[in-house]
Amino acid sequence: MAASLRASSSLRSRLLLSSSGYSPWRLLLSSPVHSEAPHQAQTLAFDEIQLSPEKPPTATAFVLHGLLGSGRNWRSFSRTLASELQSRSPSDEWKMVLVDLRNHGRSAGTKGFDPPHNMSTAAKDLADLVKARGWPWPDVVVGHSMGGKVALDFAESCSHGVYGDSAVLPKQLWVLDSVPGQVETDNSDGEVEKVLQTLASLPSSLPSRKWVIDHMLSLGFSKSLSEWIGSNLKKADNDHVTWAFDLQAAIDMFNSYRERSYWALLEHPPKDLEIAIVQAERSDRWDPNDVQRLKALAKRESRPDAGKVSLHVLPNSGHWVHVDNPKGLLEIMAPNFLSAGKN
Repeated sequence: MAASLRASSSLRSRLLLSSSGYSPWRLLLSSPVHSEAPHQAQTLAFDEIQLSPEKPPTATAFVLHGLLGSGRNWRSFSRTLASELQSRSPSDEWKMVLVDLRNHGRSAGTKGFDPPHNMSTAAKDLADLVKARGWPWPDVVVGHSMGGKVALDFAESCSHGVYGDSAVLPKQLWVLDSVPGQVETDNSDGEVEKVLQTLASLPSSLPSRKWVIDHMLSLGFSKSLSEWIGSNLKKADNDHVTWAFDLQAAIDMFNSYRERSYWALLEHPPKDLEIAIVQAERSDRWDPNDVQRLKALAKRESRPDAGKVSLHVLPNSGHWVHVDNPKGLLEIMAPNFLSAGKN
């Protein structure tokens, strides 16, 4: 235990050093749900949702979670979205692939995800998954928070030929409450950093999920946040519990998430790509200048040689979009989602 405490103290020091000069955003929250029929290879772990699995899918969407989350956090919403899309167009058969990004969920236990841990390597993991499984390239990529920037990096890399000649650019991205530019120092209350520092101060082996939740509550974190953190634990060998993510690697990814900017992609979207941005009305991370910049991009006249940007505001929601207002998010996404008939 003493060695674990020394190691976690060292990790906390590295976190403080690596985050110097930045102010983090609020941690995404996700409701724990149980996944079905998990898949895992030497690529990313994933779950699949298809309403009629006996039929060949007509289109595929990748769904990407945010920091410290996993694909299962989006299972309920993704199933509802697939059902709504099918009701709108019965001939469409969507396959939703809920991915565990590197160092998160079941992918945290998979070998082969070497440093650097950043948005570009996380996006390349998606390309490697497509190639390894022999799948068609995704028609749509949905990304929440950090996953939104992974989606932007994936599309940018596809358009630049980074993944080879076989890669096909998605037709649509949904970037959910993820500001496309660098994180500004005055746009956050620092809750993410507080969470990461707290987790880094704990030993890797913990007594129980209840102990972790009670500890988070005693430090002043909310009940919903504390319970969500507790949902990201798994059984250890000694009847204790441990994290279902690689904490230091997740910290590296978070630093990359804050530093990377994709405004150039939004200013010049590749032909036939739509980038749909969803801003949560009560989210604390949107600078008014960024919002005005997005509004201007969304109002530009369409050009035959370029893609387009759209901006949607989700009312009555903070950053936790699929839990705060899933009905409202569905009402935005379903009528504007790519039709499989356009493929």
